[in-house]
Amino acid sequence: MAPPPARLVHGVLVLALAALGVACAPTRPEMRLDPNRHAIRINQVGYLPGSPKVAVLCSLDTVPALDFTVETADGRRVLGPVAAVAAPPFGPCASTHRLDFSGVREEGSYRLVAAGVHSPPVRISRTAYEGVGDSLLFYMRQQRSGYNPFFRDSVHKKDALLVDHPTRSGEFIPVSGGWADAADYLQYVTTSANATYVMMMAHRESPRAFGDGHRADGLPGSNGISDVLDEARHGLEWLLRMFPEDSLMLNQLGDDRDHAFPDLPTTDSSDYGWGKGGPRPVYPCTGKPQGLFAGKNRSTGFASTAGKYASAFALGAQMLAEHDPSFAQRLRARALVAYEIGRARPGVCQTAPGRSPYFYEEDNWADDMELGATQLYQLTRAPRYLAEAVEYARMEPVTPWMGADTANHYQWYPWHNNGHFELWRAGGDAERAMAIGFYRDGLERVARRADNGFRVGIPFIWCSANLMVSLATQARLYREMSGDARFLDMEMAALDWLFGANPWGMSMVIGIPRDGVFPRDPHSIVAKQLGVVLTGGLIDGPVYGSIFQNLKGIHVTQADEFAPFNSGHIVYHDDFGDYSTNEPIMDGTANLTYLVGALVRDGARSAP
Repeated sequence: MAPPPARLVHGVLVLALAALGVACAPTRPEMRLDPNRHAIRINQVGYLPGSPKVAVLCSLDTVPALDFTVETADGRRVLGPVAAVAAPPFGPCASTHRLDFSGVREEGSYRLVAAGVHSPPVRISRTAYEGVGDSLLFYMRQQRSGYNPFFRDSVHKKDALLVDHPTRSGEFIPVSGGWADAADYLQYVTTSANATYVMMMAHRESPRAFGDGHRADGLPGSNGISDVLDEARHGLEWLLRMFPEDSLMLNQLGDDRDHAFPDLPTTDSSDYGWGKGGPRPVYPCTGKPQGLFAGKNRSTGFASTAGKYASAFALGAQMLAEHDPSFAQRLRARALVAYEIGRARPGVCQTAPGRSPYFYEEDNWADDMELGATQLYQLTRAPRYLAEAVEYARMEPVTPWMGADTANHYQWYPWHNNGHFELWRAGGDAERAMAIGFYRDGLERVARRADNGFRVGIPFIWCSANLMVSLATQARLYREMSGDARFLDMEMAALDWLFGANPWGMSMVIGIPRDGVFPRDPHSIVAKQLGVVLTGGLIDGPVYGSIFQNLKGIHVTQADEFAPFNSGHIVYHDDFGDYSTNEPIMDGTANLTYLVGALVRDGARSAP
């Protein structure tokens, strides 16, 4: 009898092996990819054992379907081969593949291998995010004005002279304190009040996620209060100075004339017309367009600033009532006054340009008043505040950047509306259902744009990393509020993007993880002159190439190490000269504290 055909023998062998439970690798020819043109991007901080785990293969060339495996550090295979899921291209990646290894749950160090391309070490640990929140606070302390523990010296002690006031311009108002907004030393209530709020929210929701290694002044030592709450109090004290009278609500300290002298804060030589190193100007809310020179903003009212004051003060009054009752009473009183100013003067109070055309172009204010109203309701239990919170929530159900492909600089700020979450916490069934629906609507709009391999649906405007933090935060809050995990994939993709699962393989937070790939040449005089790593600073993040090309005074100072990955519609440069993508930002750093605190909480819950 003739022997059976070879394909029949192979088929019988496959069936026999399958019956014995032995997996068979696909028969497609082995593919080997050039590691210079293909890279596996991962979350460098790590993955929690029970969380989704997806890496992305970014290929500069078109790649057909392939498999991947997961190995231990010593080469033992623990998963695969598993089919990689082909996804649409994104940016410079002509093809992308999602490598889902969620089935690996045992803590340890691993690596992913796809067609000969190896990932960096992958960490799976329930403690992956422990200490990250404290690292973010290192950067916040470095940004302090007034007494600065990083320099162990006081900076900007002459703040400030009132400008653009109808009757009191030139008057000295003592407002030293707060935080520098970014690599420059400008200070805004807009960003500082939000930073103060989210740090208190982080403490309230995840109190065990932050340590007590520093005193209130930021120097090492324990004072019995969480460091994140200490940092928030530093913000509250400055905000009180910036709202010294019922008739004087201040909004901004300094302006872009600061940029003419790139000095350390201890030797700041900025000249605002009163001599180098002299006082800085402080701008009041006026409800009218502001700008001392050719450029003007589009201010129309007080409510965007007043609502932020009210929410920060009202939450602070609750959080600090036990630690410092008299301080809490001061916060309560100022919260009530600030909120009524916002009620009486609706509209936006934008930041003021100096000689530069750039300013924070905030165009929304109902979200700020909603947050103020929800916090005053939780503070006082007066029913009017809950009713007014609902009124404001309906005015802006979705933060307008969500689903859009572009926006002006800080046009819709804060990037996510914490007011909906607080309305859910404070309200009854009707308010809860409304808040959940509003969050879901916004997330659905972003999800419709997130069909690429990185599951990214945000617009790559200036400060895109901040948008990514807020997207992950809103998705997280929605999941906690509703129990609905439909956006979990997008939530985790945004988190992973921030810590390295992006085309450049770059963590967007300086110094995190310590042995990872993170910005080494940020746009910062402190980092440049002192050679220090600004641990914890969230950078602006990638922008559309058109934005980078059209900003004034921007340039790349050295060879672009990411040139092959800057060939798409978005760009990122680890370069001191690129202030659009590589400048650390105070408000984005603070914004991240809630998210990493929640992840520490998740890890603790998964402990055996």
